[in-house]
Amino acid sequence: MWLFALFVAVPIIEIALFIQVGGLIGLWPTLLIVVVTAILGTALVRQQGALAMSQLRQSFAELNDPAEPLAHGAMILLSGALLLTPGFFTDTVGFLLLIPAFRTFVLKELRKRVKVQSFVMGQQAGFTQTRSPYRQNPQDPGVIDGEWEELDADKPKNQAPSGWTRH
Repeated sequence: MWLFALFVAVPIIEIALFIQVGGLIGLWPTLLIVVVTAILGTALVRQQGALAMSQLRQSFAELNDPAEPLAHGAMILLSGALLLTPGFFTDTVGFLLLIPAFRTFVLKELRKRVKVQSFVMGQQAGFTQTRSPYRQNPQDPGVIDGEWEELDADKPKNQAPSGWTRH
């Protein structure tokens, strides 16, 4: 329901702001501001996006948790969409999301509301590993419960997982 309210409220806010700003400074300056913020926003999104990508690569290289750089990247992507949407309210939120301190604040608030109950890793080196929230010995940090299944060991090396043969 809150998403529906958001889709209704944002256009109403934008229309009201266009009327107010257009009444104060006129039509052409209002349109110029909208175009300039889109151009400036695009440049800032590219710069912040490149920085977020380098932080993500660094976290992968150092084998750190990539959740924070990924969240920053998602917020930068959202800010780009908001900045390309014509309007003063969406531009304000978009520019706020380009400020790293604001993104960190948003991430901290989101972490308070999100609880991870399990963690599953994808296929690696022919087996699937799953971390269970029910560990048999929670006192030993070196123990990780896992399940694995052996894939067809006698499958030809040029055969894809789907069963198709590569030539």
